[in-house]
Amino acid sequence: MRISIFGLGYVGCVSAACFAKNGHTVIGVDVNADKREILAAGRSPVIEKDLDVLIAEGVAGGRLRTAASAADAIAGSDVSLVCVGTPSRPNASLDLGFVARVCEEIGAALRSKSDAHVVCVRSTMLPGSTEDVVVPALTRGFGGILPARVEMAVNPEFLREGSAVADFFQPPKTVVGASSAKTAATIVSLYDGIQAPVFATSLRVAETVKYVDNVFHATKITFANEIGTVCKSAGVDSHEVMRIFAADTKLNISPAYLKPGFAFGGSCLPKDVRALVYYGRAHDLNLPLLSSLLPSNDVQIDRAAEIIFAQGKKRLGFLGLSFKPGTDDLRESPLVRLIEICIGKGYDIRIYDRSVSVARLMGANKVYIEKEIPHVSRLLANDLADVVAFADVLVVGHRSREFAEAARDAAAGKKTVVDLARVFDTPPDDPNYLGFNW
Repeated sequence: MRISIFGLGYVGCVSAACFAKNGHTVIGVDVNADKREILAAGRSPVIEKDLDVLIAEGVAGGRLRTAASAADAIAGSDVSLVCVGTPSRPNASLDLGFVARVCEEIGAALRSKSDAHVVCVRSTMLPGSTEDVVVPALTRGFGGILPARVEMAVNPEFLREGSAVADFFQPPKTVVGASSAKTAATIVSLYDGIQAPVFATSLRVAETVKYVDNVFHATKITFANEIGTVCKSAGVDSHEVMRIFAADTKLNISPAYLKPGFAFGGSCLPKDVRALVYYGRAHDLNLPLLSSLLPSNDVQIDRAAEIIFAQGKKRLGFLGLSFKPGTDDLRESPLVRLIEICIGKGYDIRIYDRSVSVARLMGANKVYIEKEIPHVSRLLANDLADVVAFADVLVVGHRSREFAEAARDAAAGKKTVVDLARVFDTPPDDPNYLGFNW
């Protein structure tokens, strides 16, 4: 395929050289004439392992050249990859000025082209940037509404400086957001022969994925360093601790706990986070990430309360009370906390939880409900249908088939459903249904 690449920094140069290596014809464009001259001479404008060799091969084989103008590049390509920088402004907001300027140039060049063309952004942009910045810039450059022959795509890169060439040919995944299935297929075809899971999705999801990756990487590093701080203080080998931690691929290094939903609770997580944070304070350790976990968890409970209050209805039905399905453990249940907030605001409440029955509770759970939350226990109902019938707002706290059916019926009956558990694999498109974190 014929590809034009706008921006010859790390991402642009690596993309140009690697696509050329895979047999595509590539045109590199950059406002910096020095970069263009260096690349045209078969050398790399940036320091990156193995990149000089690939660029030299691409230029010598006639598959890689440069262009001084967008018009030349657009005329000689079918797909344009935008790889310019998106730096931070002084106030920490994202500066998309380079993206906008390049897209205006591309839009102007597209006026002289009657063939189909795909504009694909590889620069890292926040969700909504394609719709809010890229398309308007292309439209300004084009001088009017873009024709149907101009299609949009987002193809985030997952390249690490120092190993970018290896990462290109052995990526963790290929993500393509596009305005149509045909456009997605066009971009996916650029990676033929590269073995990696392929995700064809929406423009906004593709934009968001790169941010989630990078922020999670930053979180992992910070988490590991704060654990190292604790271990150092305790005289513990932090690398041995984390080696054992990472060996658990069922819960630790896995998709477990990474589905957005409601707050955590129970007898272990809050207690253990609290204890480790206290240890840090007692030993004069600064652990800002670990210290933020419980306050952040509380924010989720407060958000749920705000959503409920915004409905302006006083009769609430809660489906679920324990901290997670299939247990009668109420200790530090976020649902108990949420219900207590609603009680304090004067709401009339009924609760159904198949696993929680005052008559059947024993031991610690019996003591807890009798001493700590007797006011909540009095609101428990024995029949799911009674709670649904009573409620004007149905709050779903556990994921189960019976709660999904109840929620669907309630929404169809014009009752408001606030779903904290995502009881549907595909949430209904119903104005009465409010998903919590989706």
